[in-house]
Parts: sequence; structure tokens; C-alpha cells
Amino acid sequence: MARQVVAFVNPAFVSPFLRGTSSLSAAGSFIVSRHIYDGTTPSSAARRCVHMSTTQAPQKKANQGRSKKSRGGSGKREKKSSTSPGLLRALQTYEPIIGMEMHVQLATKTKAYCNCSTKPVRTPNTNICPVCMGHPGALPVVNSKVVELAAKAGMALGCTIAQYSRFDRKNYYYVDTPKNYQITQDMNPIAQKGSLQLASSGKKVGITRLHMEEDSAKMQHEGAGAAGRLTDSTHSLVDFNRSGIPLIEIVSEPDISNGSEAAEYGQELQRILRYVGTSDCNMQDGSLRCDVNISIRPRGTTNFGTKVELKNLNSFASVQKSIDFEIERQANILDDGDAVQMETRTWDEKANETKTMRVKEGASDYRYFPEPDIPPLQIARETLEKWRKDMPELPSQKRERYQAEFSLSSYDAFLLSDDVTTAQYFEDSIEAGADPKQAANWIMGDITKVLKNEKIGLRLCKLTPKNLANMISLIDNGIISGKIAKDLIQELVLKGGVPSEIVDERDLKLISDPEVIREIVAKVIEENPKELSAYKDGKSRLFGFFVGKSLAASGGKGDPVTTNNVLKELLDD
Repeated sequence: MARQVVAFVNPAFVSPFLRGTSSLSAAGSFIVSRHIYDGTTPSSAARRCVHMSTTQAPQKKANQGRSKKSRGGSGKREKKSSTSPGLLRALQTYEPIIGMEMHVQLATKTKAYCNCSTKPVRTPNTNICPVCMGHPGALPVVNSKVVELAAKAGMALGCTIAQYSRFDRKNYYYVDTPKNYQITQDMNPIAQKGSLQLASSGKKVGITRLHMEEDSAKMQHEGAGAAGRLTDSTHSLVDFNRSGIPLIEIVSEPDISNGSEAAEYGQELQRILRYVGTSDCNMQDGSLRCDVNISIRPRGTTNFGTKVELKNLNSFASVQKSIDFEIERQANILDDGDAVQMETRTWDEKANETKTMRVKEGASDYRYFPEPDIPPLQIARETLEKWRKDMPELPSQKRERYQAEFSLSSYDAFLLSDDVTTAQYFEDSIEAGADPKQAANWIMGDITKVLKNEKIGLRLCKLTPKNLANMISLIDNGIISGKIAKDLIQELVLKGGVPSEIVDERDLKLISDPEVIREIVAKVIEENPKELSAYKDGKSRLFGFFVGKSLAASGGKGDPVTTNNVLKELLDD
């Protein structure tokens, strides 16, 4: 059954082949009718106007006539954890072979081959032009920032950066690709042969290649209960604002062994690219998207099994769950004596299972050939060296330095280096004079707690690193207690202020005069004769009771050390 595809189009960019037709509504949206694809090849003019196509992309082959098991389909199943008995049995018998393909939108102001803005807008099909819409005669020009960001990403992953690289055309017909081809890199990518180390195990995952390409249009799947999911949709809307936005594709070696490693690989890659400034890598916004290639083989064998591709994975949790499900699914097929089918599957978050998108009869023939409208790239050695000198300290390097220089645990170092903003805040507080361990505890503890409760990020924190250092110095010098600081932390995070000034204005300094504390403690002992008698009879745990009462009586301003010393003296007298 064909599905309806609707493309909202800015009338200013309607193809001349369709101008003046009655199909364009007054609102400027081109609504296409539904019909079944008949397999004929569209004319050149029609291909140029694919953004107004009347069909959904043709499917490779229908699944009709295949059994549910042979085509990989499955019914409803109960949600299983990554440690389900079925998964454990599968991992005992079979070895998963997993590779990742990560598509990353680059943080440029304009698109890859034209001057259209990459800034997100609410109105569909406004950031478009004849170049990114593939109109006849429009010529692409490479955005130099794309080359720089791609090269820096490759450097961060330890890749060899090519001084000579070339663009190619990848030819395929799909409704979200207005040119009917994608400008990408096939034979001569900008970066090759790198690696990424997993923080938890130290395992290295090889990077096969990193290449530049352009994004396709955004498909918005709609219909009763669709909630943006292709699997439940009845029709799709096409927004070409994303068409032509620059991407890099990062292809890993098949070195990943399970869903947990795959998720960690994706998270570390996200961390690195954010540090370098390549992309914001927000999966919820689509600026980082990942596909997984997975097969399994009997343990002890060397031949690869049949590869299945998993697409539309929009979170690292989905990556892990889909891989774990797929390992178990493929193991069940092989255990039953059947063959795993080469296909593309999607993760259905609602059903908690993978589902068939399309079946592959063999490798796709994209008829790559050199892009005739873009000359080969020649990057000067001096330019590459300049970019290399601009590279920041990477997350793994920070983790090692934090442990060596500040004596932090590996856990603390990992959390503080997880985000560029957090790492910079931590380092700025140390530069302002804060003790590294105390600064780490405050950042990972109370400050983070307030930010989470208020649902804001560290960038909106009003407590500056300098003032955090000021607060820590007040505690270290015995001017305020940790309790007073905790009482102030929410106000400082949300409203700001200099801690030392607030302490002076509100008379929050600790009472450290032994005689003043003696009067407070004596009164507490006098008011609690029953507890005093029990303490004298050997219930030494009541000492904490008297400490708490004494500190409360001082309004939380009694110096804890002096209070303990005076209490011990009076109670043991």
C-alpha cells in the first residue's frame, strides 16, 4: 500500500516545471496524491522535481510470501533487560560483530554547498535555494568551514588527514533527496584509520573512515498514534530546510561486542566532537544520528554472519536495547536452523523490538562517480598544522590530567570531564584558588542538585567559579560551616552574590569563642536531664544528640570543633 507524501514548499522556489499548475495551494503547500509506484524511471525533469513527487520511494522487495521468522518479523514481546536469560544464552553461543555509522551535523552557519542558513526555523521549506533543491544549472561551492571542522574531527579521533580528497555523487532515488543524488566522498575521504578508546575498559575501537557529505530533507511521519514514528504513520511530510546541511559520517571498524559497548562508543564520540566544537551532537535534535550494522557468528569461527542494519536510533539507550534485542533475535533464528536475512530494521520504542523496514537482496549499487561540479580538494600542509595547533585538550586527556594533577578518583575525573562547560567551570574555580577536591564535591553534589531541580544547565548558574572559590575559602578558614554553605547554595546558584559579603550582611559567621559556646552547651545540658543521666549510665551515642541540640541552639553558627570539645569537657566532668 502506498503512503501519502506531502511537501510544504515556499512558492518562491517552486520548480519552473510546475509553476502555474493548479496543484499549488493558496497556502503555498504542494500536496501530492497517493498512488502505487509502477517501477518506471521518471524523466529528468520529474527527477529534478522529486521534492514534489507523487510517490513514496519504491521499496526494494515486498515481504509478501515470506514467513514471519524468515523475514525477521516478530510479534509483541515482553520488555527484556540487557541481561535477559535469552541474551545471556545467545552470548554464550554466538559472538556479535558490531560496527557503527555516526552521522554528525556540523556546526556551520551556512549549508555545505550554498549560502542558505542552517539555523533551525519553525516554517518548513524556507531555508532553501536552487542549489540545495537541485534545480538545473545551479552549481555547488564547498563551504570551507565544513572542511575545517571535518579535518579537526578526524584529528581528534587520531585519523590520518588527507591533503588530497575528492567529492563523489551517490545516486539514489528517494523523496527526501531533491537532486536524486547525494554529494559525498567515496574513494578519497578526508580522514581514515583512527581509533577511539572506551573509558570504562580501555578497549580501542577502530575508525575506518570519516568523510564529508550533505544531509537529506527531514521526513515528518504522521497519522493516528504515530508520534513521529515511521512504523505507525499513515503519511509523511517533507521539510527541505535540512537538505544540504553539512554532515560528516564516521564509520567504525566492527570491533564492538555488545550493546553496552556500542552505547559507550557513541557517548565518547559525542563527548569528543563537542570538545572540538564540530557539532552540538544533540540526538534529540537530529544533529547526531547513528546506524548499527550487526551480525553474529558461532564462537570460535572466523566467517562473518549475515549483516543486519539498524536505523532510526534516537538515543544511546535505544542503541543498547536494539542491539541486545537483535543479538537474541538472530540467535533464535540460527538455533532454529534458519538463515538470518540481510535487511534494514528500525527500533520500535513502543513495542521494544526491532521491525523490518526493507529487505536487501544484495549490496546497493549507488553508481558512484566523481562530482563533476566540485574540483578535488588540496589542503596545504601549513593549514593542517594550524588546525592541529588549535585543537583543545580532549576528554581522555583531561581525565588523565585530573587524576595526576589533582589526585581525583577516576570516577570524579570522568564526571567533571564529561561536559566542556563543567570541565571549564571546575578549572576556573581552581584557578580562583579553590581546593580541587572540594570544588569537585560541590560541583558534582549540591550545585548539580540545584540545577537538576530547577531543570537548568550550568551555563545558567549564577554562582561563578570565583565565588565558589570564595565560599570554599570561608569554610576552610572556619568562618562558616559546611551547613551554612549548604543553606546558601540554592540562593547562590539561582541568584548569585559574593558569599563573604552575604555572610557579613546576615551575621552568619561561626561562633568560635569557647566561653560563648560553653554558655550555650551548659544550657542544653540543663534542659535535657533525662538524656544526661542516660549518657552518664553509658549510652555514649547520646553525645551526638547533645551536639545536634547545641548547634541548633547556636542557630547553626556554633563552630563544630569547639562545640565538640566543650561538650566532651562538660559531659565527662
